[in-house]
Amino acid sequence: MTTASPAGQPPPEPPAVPAGAGVTTGVLARRLGVSPMTLRSWDRRYGIGPTARTGGGHRRWTAGDVATVEEMCRLTATGVPPADAARAARTAAAGPPPAQGTAAPALPPTAARSRVAGALPLGDVRLECRGLARAAVRLDAPALEEQLTAAVERYGVVVAWQEVMAPTLRAVGRRWASSEDRYVEVEHLLAWHVSTVLRRSAPPVVPVAAPAAGCVLLACAPGEQHTLPLEALHAALGREGLPVRMLGAAVPVEALDAAVRRLGPVAVVLWAQDSARAAPALARHVAALRWGMKGARRGPAVLLGGPGWSRTQPAEVLRPAGLAQAVEALRGLCGAGSGAAG
Repeated sequence: MTTASPAGQPPPEPPAVPAGAGVTTGVLARRLGVSPMTLRSWDRRYGIGPTARTGGGHRRWTAGDVATVEEMCRLTATGVPPADAARAARTAAAGPPPAQGTAAPALPPTAARSRVAGALPLGDVRLECRGLARAAVRLDAPALEEQLTAAVERYGVVVAWQEVMAPTLRAVGRRWASSEDRYVEVEHLLAWHVSTVLRRSAPPVVPVAAPAAGCVLLACAPGEQHTLPLEALHAALGREGLPVRMLGAAVPVEALDAAVRRLGPVAVVLWAQDSARAAPALARHVAALRWGMKGARRGPAVLLGGPGWSRTQPAEVLRPAGLAQAVEALRGLCGAGSGAAG
């Protein structure tokens, strides 16, 4: 049975707004980085929707409606299920809760996984990835910064990279590749903040105590521009207290050769994302470099990183399976204090 207003009158209409006032669903969707279908679904399922109409009967989002849906976006971006986020957003819009009111929903367990793709094709990933993806699609820089920093603080660099940052970056890349160059701005913003958080999380540069101690030298292969995996390794090694030097993207052969000879590193890590950039001859050349006094000459261990390298890499180099394995191998090499003797 429906409830009628006094004197049997129909329920009151939503408040009218002047023509041109309020926000349309399409405009708000673009502002938030979600689809209009998502906003309509939230309205239908959870009652998070526009509450005003124009004189012509068109629905409009008022400032209060916008604040409520922005709060819902913020909560879902951190991994809160939409139904719980909607309840919390409505509660926040209604004002401070009573003294014994219902507490805001807690975040899901960190070990939980989610197959909900949201705006990006994420697959079976940590819930943090879903929140990160939503923030990236909305171009919400403060949320990206907050969530990435929280992931590093909570899990450490290795786990944050392998299970939060890298899966989200891959999802953005897949969407970009399948959408005719859309989402480029999403990928750029996400990559920028991943890089910023990784650099900030690395401790001050560790000095090389003595020439014999060496360091770890990180470099992209000539022409290779993808530096984020090396930045993650740089931050992880720094947190281990290991001396590391980063040369960055697209290091020319001559520059890499000069740096190896000048630094005398314990190990050199070469990254190649693309098989066109991977050069086995370069890896063999670096592995064969030698320095020091006659009878005590030594050279670097060479580690290859990235999908560009063939599985049939030169026998004299190492091929860690991921960031954790690379850190473990380099920790052991630095503990040994030297590379291969010549």
